[in-house]
Amino acid sequence: MSPLQSSATGERGPAAEADLQRTLESHRVELTGFCYRMLGAGSEAEDAVQETIVRAWRAIDRFEGRSSLRSWLYRIANNVCIDMLRSPQRRARPMEMGPATAVVDVVLGEPTPEHAFVQPIADRRVIATEGDPAEVAAARETIRLAFVAALQHLPARQRSVLILCEVLRWQATEAAELLDTSVASVNSALQRARATMAAKQGEALDQTVGPENEALLERYVDAFERYDIPTLVQLLREDVILSMPPFEVWLQGPQELADWFLGEGIVCEGGRLLPVEVNGTAGFGNYHRVGPDRWEPWAIQVIEVAGGKITGHHNFLSPELFAEFGLPPAIDA
Repeated sequence: MSPLQSSATGERGPAAEADLQRTLESHRVELTGFCYRMLGAGSEAEDAVQETIVRAWRAIDRFEGRSSLRSWLYRIANNVCIDMLRSPQRRARPMEMGPATAVVDVVLGEPTPEHAFVQPIADRRVIATEGDPAEVAAARETIRLAFVAALQHLPARQRSVLILCEVLRWQATEAAELLDTSVASVNSALQRARATMAAKQGEALDQTVGPENEALLERYVDAFERYDIPTLVQLLREDVILSMPPFEVWLQGPQELADWFLGEGIVCEGGRLLPVEVNGTAGFGNYHRVGPDRWEPWAIQVIEVAGGKITGHHNFLSPELFAEFGLPPAIDA
């Protein structure tokens, strides 16, 4: 008798409970990926998955096995996410909140609440980073910041359908069963969702996790840590964007970025970068120098590359995120 069958028939000894917990936990990464795409923030996704596991644990006696455990867990996770999406607030990116600002006009003001923005997440928390390289690359495309932000424009049902059918590659019949609807309804929702995503998700990015852009990233780290802004600017595409959540302001163009780094952004001078894999692309934990031999967390950088040039330099000024990326609380010389 399997651990699931033992639990479902009420045989809840310590060994069966431990096996059940391991079985449920084995689905955590993929469920977190589903919930992150639905909700747009790692913290909310973690809460949703924890609630999913709790509900599954409590309801396991009623699991009849007519569908797979995986499908049953996704049904619960989807319901949890739908409940969490009752708020009219849609997470977005600064570029959706207003036009670009010239450096001379920047007034940061008060930070916008965290729930307004799509938040970054470590790849390892939401996708299986080991395995077939082509499958890993495809999975990374579906956690790009732009892709996740585009998902937030979809009504909840369309969002579920697109993630299930386009990302997870479920059949329409499977999605219809999970959502308690018809195949025709799933196909209709999928068609509308695809049209919205095509208009919102932006251009394809280069694969930056791997050797393809290794030299570019090495040059970027070297220039940033030496604070050689002229060299850094050479790595930027003409339409490069810099954003700084939780502030709504964003800048565009190499000269604007240079003016920022040599102006108010000069606080980054002398910083250190530690690499992370974030939202399907390259990123860094940016540590600010606070003493002669000490650096402390400042921002998670998400570096987007297209055509061999940096097109996105997104800085999440949330030091509390560093632990989620496995980064140290400080760097000491």
